Amino acid sequence: MTARRRPRLAKRRRTLGFTQESLAGALGADRSTVARWERGQCDPQPHHRSKLCELLQIRPDELDELLLVAALGTQIHPSADPVRVLRGRVIDPTVITSGLDSDELEDMNRRELLRLLSIAGTLVTVPDIDADAHTADPERISHYEQLNSHLWRVYALAESKWTVYPVVRQQLDLLVSSLRRAHSSVAHKRLCVATADLLQLAGEILFDADRYTDAAHCYKLAADAGREGDAFDLWACALTRHAYLVMYERRFQDVTPILKGAARVARRGDGQLSSRHWVAAVQAEAYAGLGKLDDCRRALDEAERVKSLSGPAMPGGWLRFDGSRLAEERGTCYAALGRVDLASDALNEALAATTSPRRRGSILVDLAALGIHGKDLDQIVEYGVQAVDLAEKTKSSGYVGRKLQGLRTRLIPMISDSQVAQLSDRIAQL
Repeated sequence: MTARRRPRLAKRRRTLGFTQESLAGALGADRSTVARWERGQCDPQPHHRSKLCELLQIRPDELDELLLVAALGTQIHPSADPVRVLRGRVIDPTVITSGLDSDELEDMNRRELLRLLSIAGTLVTVPDIDADAHTADPERISHYEQLNSHLWRVYALAESKWTVYPVVRQQLDLLVSSLRRAHSSVAHKRLCVATADLLQLAGEILFDADRYTDAAHCYKLAADAGREGDAFDLWACALTRHAYLVMYERRFQDVTPILKGAARVARRGDGQLSSRHWVAAVQAEAYAGLGKLDDCRRALDEAERVKSLSGPAMPGGWLRFDGSRLAEERGTCYAALGRVDLASDALNEALAATTSPRRRGSILVDLAALGIHGKDLDQIVEYGVQAVDLAEKTKSSGYVGRKLQGLRTRLIPMISDSQVAQLSDRIAQL
């Protein structure tokens, strides 16, 4: 049977920078609902149509045209590259199937990831413990630990974070295979720790790719694995990453109890590591979102104490907080609290100190946003253009791209200015 599709609707969504998940979130709908619209299986209900037109920046009659279905029978040539990149997603060759579009391929890969996470979650909490088992030997586990550390370094250096994902998936497969076998309780704890480490990396990659729900699954399982492995600092960091996802949706009230729990767990960890100070830095952002200046300052002061630690405060990629970003974080917090003078000083200090393209782009967006507070068009355009240049140069519109999209929304009242309009158009094309 020939499939029916709405390729123009899907293309318009991608042109405006939406994934199916992010568009569904903006509409207050489920991602599967958007997928059914694009597959031609149903039509948007009247209460969704006006908002959909607004988000896709089209008239109602243009939406009707996009909803016209078309036959689709795409055939992928058998000599194609073994790994395809579609819309920034790496697609495994085992799921490249005749007649499927990129969203369907992405769905299949997502289902496979969730299946793998489900298995790992069960094996972490309900292991096959055998005191005499030798299948999970120390050398093999040491190899997993070393490779995890290497993958974090590759991730830090990669311009496009998604390029690391296929190897991370492969490593997760290996860890799950070892968790399936009978092993001792000591080996199980080490395997849980390695799993918690790797899943935080997977979550970071998925978050950067706008796959928030999948990232949340990874962070949740990472926290469970850290708990089972008695790795308190690792557990606290997984909770903090999960909390940051909630905070990114500006649900600051909901994130407070998660971060309080992370702080309690971190206090049970290694006092020479920076875990508790990182939790405090993220708490400061939550307090800023709630408008609590005094609580925010206290949390920032607690985060600042990381500089008094002696020796290495970071054991590996899963914990990267050393206080070097505190000026940036203070600037972000003060900007959220409307303290433009304090924010500007802190952000300019951070901009002068950083070399990371991702961090630099984030700071530039924050400085452009401060220009909106002061209605300073020159500042908005100068820093906004620099941020877009960086996003284009790194070929990754993930984290910086999301911040730019938020900036673009705030530019609407000033869109009559030609320079602002050009900046808005460039952000849209990311």
